[in-house]
Amino acid sequence: MLTTRTKITLGLVATIVFLILAVTGGWRSRGQAADTDAEALKLFREVLHHVRTSYVEEVDRKKLMEGAVNGMLASLDPHSAYLPPEPFTEMKVEMAGSFGGLGIEITMKDGKLTVVSPIEDTPAWRAGIRSGDQIVKIDGTSTHGLTITEAVKRMRGERGTRVTLTILREGEANPLVVTLVRDIIKTRSIKARTLEPGYGYLRIGHFQERTGEDVAAALVKLRRENGGNLRGLVLDLRNNPGGLLDAAVAVAGHFVGDRLDNGLIVYTEGREPFANRKFSATVGEKEPPYPMVVLINGGSASASEIVAGALQDYGRAVILGTTSFGKGSVQTVIPMRDGAGLKLTTARYFTPRGRSIQARGIVPDIFVESAELKGVKDGDDFHEKDLDNHLDSAGEPAAREGAKKPLAAAAPLDEAKKDYQMVRALDLLKGWEVLRTVAAKK
Repeated sequence: MLTTRTKITLGLVATIVFLILAVTGGWRSRGQAADTDAEALKLFREVLHHVRTSYVEEVDRKKLMEGAVNGMLASLDPHSAYLPPEPFTEMKVEMAGSFGGLGIEITMKDGKLTVVSPIEDTPAWRAGIRSGDQIVKIDGTSTHGLTITEAVKRMRGERGTRVTLTILREGEANPLVVTLVRDIIKTRSIKARTLEPGYGYLRIGHFQERTGEDVAAALVKLRRENGGNLRGLVLDLRNNPGGLLDAAVAVAGHFVGDRLDNGLIVYTEGREPFANRKFSATVGEKEPPYPMVVLINGGSASASEIVAGALQDYGRAVILGTTSFGKGSVQTVIPMRDGAGLKLTTARYFTPRGRSIQARGIVPDIFVESAELKGVKDGDDFHEKDLDNHLDSAGEPAAREGAKKPLAAAAPLDEAKKDYQMVRALDLLKGWEVLRTVAAKK
């Protein structure tokens, strides 16, 4: 989750620098004596001097310093990172909604480059890349020791150029070698259609600057297609890796609150004053209170978890699927000198009822696994809690109670109904209306 606020080869050096800072009290809280920092910096300069003068070969000073910074940030959590000018610019382009690449959200798990989720309708999505896949080679070169930033740089490129990924996938005996053609990744992945008369479907693939406005337009379109009213809506957030916090608040705000009460969507807590904030829906027109089902899975992370958590807390929607990824932290992007940026975890976020989902995820009200032809289930997904150095969940009570056992399919699915979770969601909406009709007759 991002808020906006306008390993080099010598990895051992970075590790040494971090250990120096840690041992000498470099991680100090406010109020500690200033000489603690002075001692740490003195020792750092001493080690730096020996590395520059005595290391087996001459080192680039800039890379050395970047390595030290990367080593320090990597020890904090999987989401804090130093972004040199080029990756920083790419990140801003991505948030704006258009860039050249493959369409993969990646992270580090156990030191291995791992897919969080592919972005819908991208080369990665069409090639069958899955959440949990480990990318071990890019164009034949091992990804061992690469930072996420370096890996992204290798996979990005001009439209029409090729890149070959070697993938390890659980359940596959041999590595998978997949060649993809880069494309312009337009991640404004709002999709809306009518499932059956009166029942709408809205998919959000990523949360970006215009997502709130795009959702509003899609809802108008759905109502128009269905005579001005919806009898139910399926909101699909599966494999949505997140994005901008403001966009998540805008989306949830279409369904939470009313013309007089804006309704809290999420709040954040951190050490700095700017990290302690409350985000509420905008006062104004809201969607009618038709029944809703929200679909989530292990690839639903960050912003998508904010939306699902808020709708769950308010009882506005039934959450169906499998437990979400569990990324409940906020990263602030701070511009640095020379066009670089610092992505730093500055807060945890909490649902309206005070739930932190960090490393726990949103537990669905109804647990339904997907029915994949190859037998790979959402239960095989990895989560935030599996990542190295993940933040703890801030000590709140255990995750929300919900049905923990998957519900088995009653019969084999035909080609027209491969999406079992979608079928279950639609059935639930229709059953909702039937029960309401029965209750009205009593």
